[in-house]
Amino acid sequence: MIRLSLAAGLCAALFGLLAALVVARHGAPYGLDQEWHRWSVQHRPCVAVALARGITATGSGPVPYACAITAGLVAGRGRNGRLLTAAGALGFLLLAQGVRYLLMYEVARPRPPVADWAALATGSAYPSGHAATSALVAGLLAWAAWRTAPPTAARLYGALAACWAVAVGLTRIYLGVHWPTDVLGGWLYALTWLTAAGSVAAAAESRVRVRHPVDRLGP
Repeated sequence: MIRLSLAAGLCAALFGLLAALVVARHGAPYGLDQEWHRWSVQHRPCVAVALARGITATGSGPVPYACAITAGLVAGRGRNGRLLTAAGALGFLLLAQGVRYLLMYEVARPRPPVADWAALATGSAYPSGHAATSALVAGLLAWAAWRTAPPTAARLYGALAACWAVAVGLTRIYLGVHWPTDVLGGWLYALTWLTAAGSVAAAAESRVRVRHPVDRLGP
């Protein structure tokens, strides 16, 4: 619980620092942003672009929300428990999304030049919505696997979910609709929420154990 709290604080601090650096330059890209963007524009074979568009499409729209609900249904216990957990997972994602939209509006970072886009995009750039959303959902899926699957399988499922989230974030850079620091900000934003939620859940579970201790002496 303490480690998760520290991790949440660290992620929040890094996210805030990156946001401050973006605002300090009025949204202007850094050297690394420009280098990665230039490389992506210069390396776009048709097959790679089509694949990137397919991957990036899973980071927005109904797919992430369906995955969040599925994670809750898998992690829940009993019929009512599954429904409540699914509602909680969906509510968690919606709350995080709402706060993200507010932050995007406040930072108001311009996206890369429209002429360099290989996909459609809307809104401001920081933090990347696709990167944040896919990372949040990957965390929910990993949590569901941790609660229900054997340790080895849970680690595998968690790794696959993380790889998907990373792939979605990288496609936003490759398709030219986000600067790399936007995607990094999206990941830090998601990690802040996930670690904070994990800390709260751990604290709640600890209180339940104190109130209802397991009888270790047996009958």
